Amino acid sequence: QVQLVESGGGLVQAGGSLRLSCAASGRTFSRYTMGWFRQAPGKVREFVATISWSGSSTIYADSVKGRFTISRDNAKNTVYLQMNSLKPEDTAVYYCAARDGALAMGPTYQYWGQGTQVTVSS
Repeated sequence: QVQLVESGGGLVQAGGSLRLSCAASGRTFSRYTMGWFRQAPGKVREFVATISWSGSSTIYADSVKGRFTISRDNAKNTVYLQMNSLKPEDTAVYYCAARDGALAMGPTYQYWGQGTQVTVSS
């Protein structure tokens, strides 16, 4: 069992930056593929980024490529999402997720956090 708690969301102006953190419980954090997803009001949840257990492989959605960076610190049981050059369309609730398997862009993750709100004003 893995419990995930996101933090770092907030209100930021367009062009600004935020760093989201996701703290995981459990001693086996390093075995999990981790992902970030987001859901805007009235829209389906969408994939943002994923990172392998070792941190050596990452995949990004086209909409965030070049602006967002996913990373992890297995010693701290934490995964991060650095978000730069934020746009109003990045406004959403951001969710952290864990998966016991290979990198995946679909919602095939076994564990999910409660989410953290990111609001980007124009």
